[in-house]
Amino acid sequence: MKEIVIISGKGGTGKTSIIAAFASLAKNKVLCDADVDAADLHLIVDPEIKEHHDFESGHTAIINQDKCSQCGLCRDLCRWDAISDDFVVDSIECEGCGVCYYFCPEQAIDFPLNTCGEWYLSETRFGPMAHARLGIAEENSGKLVVLIRQEGKKLAEERHMDLLLTDGPPGIGCPVIASLGGATAVLIVAEPTVSGRHDMERVAELAAFFKIPAMVCINKFDLNPDQGEAIEAFAKQRNIKVMGRVPFDPAFTRAMVQGKTIVEFDESSEGCKAVKNIWENLVQRLEL
Repeated sequence: MKEIVIISGKGGTGKTSIIAAFASLAKNKVLCDADVDAADLHLIVDPEIKEHHDFESGHTAIINQDKCSQCGLCRDLCRWDAISDDFVVDSIECEGCGVCYYFCPEQAIDFPLNTCGEWYLSETRFGPMAHARLGIAEENSGKLVVLIRQEGKKLAEERHMDLLLTDGPPGIGCPVIASLGGATAVLIVAEPTVSGRHDMERVAELAAFFKIPAMVCINKFDLNPDQGEAIEAFAKQRNIKVMGRVPFDPAFTRAMVQGKTIVEFDESSEGCKAVKNIWENLVQRLEL
């Protein structure tokens, strides 16, 4: 089984629209939406949820007021100033280190697991899909990304599918790192702006650090050809294969509004032709 992770140095570059189009073109594959902080692939592929699970990770201290003697030890030990003068834990400030829980002489502090979000196994018109949603302002998105990728691989193994298409998170932080480990290759979607080029360079360096083969495609290339060519020059310098250019095409937006991929919406559009060309290049390069 091979896994292609589509990532970008920043949000809004169009990676979800591109992976949705790949879903229309690829065969014998599982979809995985690892962008758990802002999942949106489901808006296009319209999954029918078959399994629903809570995602539990991390702990938050809770003081049992009936047992608490208000000796103040927990407050003195807390490094985060998360315990108020009336001995109530601020769940936002609490980092879940557990010091107060382990050292409370009255055993008046509970330390339950947090429910941070939800994850799902679904069916779509393109095949099976693993996806998730992290709760508002919750942490541990890296762990949830790892979980979703593992579940996607299990689906592929159970159904004898040989490809996992993963919509990765933007940026270079923990969720992105969690989406890269063990991947066959990454496709970086860049946009032709100064900031887009800078962010693409950072995420390319991240992929190189983890020794994951990287490729790049440039979305909306014709809006700023000079910056697009600068991105291609950087890719050539770093031995990163440029898989293709996608022109600015309003058909992407119109397709999204109707809950369709651009392949389903308008196969004759310039955007669709460009995405098909990129997919064919991927198939040849990765021997899919």
